[in-house]
Amino acid sequence: MNSFGTLYRLTSFGESHGAAVGGVIDGCPPGLEIDMDFIQAELDRRRPGQSRITTPRKESDRVEFLSGIFEGRSTGAPIGFLIRNENQQSSDYDHLKKVYRPSHADYTYHLKYGHRDHRGGGRSSARETIARVVAGAVAKLYLKQLGIQIRAFTSQVGPIRLEHDYKAYDLSLTEENMVRCPDPETAERMVKLIQEVRYQGDTIGGVITCVASGVPVGLGEPVFGKLHASLGSAMLSINAVKGFEYGSGFNVEQRGSEVNDHFFNDGGKINTRTNHSGGIQAGISNGQDIYFRVAFKPVATILQEQETVDILGNDTTIKARGRHDPCVLPRAVPIVEAMAAITLLDHYLLANVTR
Repeated sequence: MNSFGTLYRLTSFGESHGAAVGGVIDGCPPGLEIDMDFIQAELDRRRPGQSRITTPRKESDRVEFLSGIFEGRSTGAPIGFLIRNENQQSSDYDHLKKVYRPSHADYTYHLKYGHRDHRGGGRSSARETIARVVAGAVAKLYLKQLGIQIRAFTSQVGPIRLEHDYKAYDLSLTEENMVRCPDPETAERMVKLIQEVRYQGDTIGGVITCVASGVPVGLGEPVFGKLHASLGSAMLSINAVKGFEYGSGFNVEQRGSEVNDHFFNDGGKINTRTNHSGGIQAGISNGQDIYFRVAFKPVATILQEQETVDILGNDTTIKARGRHDPCVLPRAVPIVEAMAAITLLDHYLLANVTR
């Protein structure tokens, strides 16, 4: 399963320590103006080595388009692209060749396929998400024409969290700090915590919140093609994601009388007074902001000695080496946006085909 989407479809390829990572975008409508600078800027938001709280691996992550674009516009043909790996240090993983790293894909990949790429995890590496960001950037360009905007931000790192609804913050400030949190004071505390964790050779997780505004009514298919199910599938496919919640989600202490979104006539337009539904009702977008939260576990690679077993089942210990993120959240923000964009464009195209 290296493909995602139905009409707007991404197939990705490549490994962390191979020659390149890339993909093929199928189903992009023709005539879309491809803003290369915007796409590269999206990749720059995801690339390693961008701050002192991310992995120091240095990669330019320059995208090369191979097909499907002519005279600056999409042709309707498959868009092929690749990003060459430039700064692999595969020797950092030599000591892991015959052992299973705790909470990694090593054991399950080996048991399922009979072999594995121990150099950074191969296909299980988060470097695979580069292809998602490219496809998501192209999708964003199309969605922008429709008036749809997608913005994600770090809302929690460990115990430090934003205390208010997303509407209480100026989301334009998200890119003003290295942790990508729209509240400067909270961002400082998050950065300090990540640095403390890093000095301890440990890692920490948190939550990314994403908001999609301008989404029209009618995206999503009953019964098994519900929009929130597709968004959940998209988010849970991202490395290190452990949970997905949309709307009021797990706020189960409230009663129906408190969370029902009452309709009213808003100057001739039907609106709702609240948005506990998160912009989706019965699996179909209702025109309100779609907002959801994505929980990320602490990165599994820690620079501390851990107990494990080797491929023969013998007890042993390992201590990771190399360059790793102490917290994945800052670099995951554009990935969450990308997967949301791919999903929304796919559902937009599906809705227009089925009408």
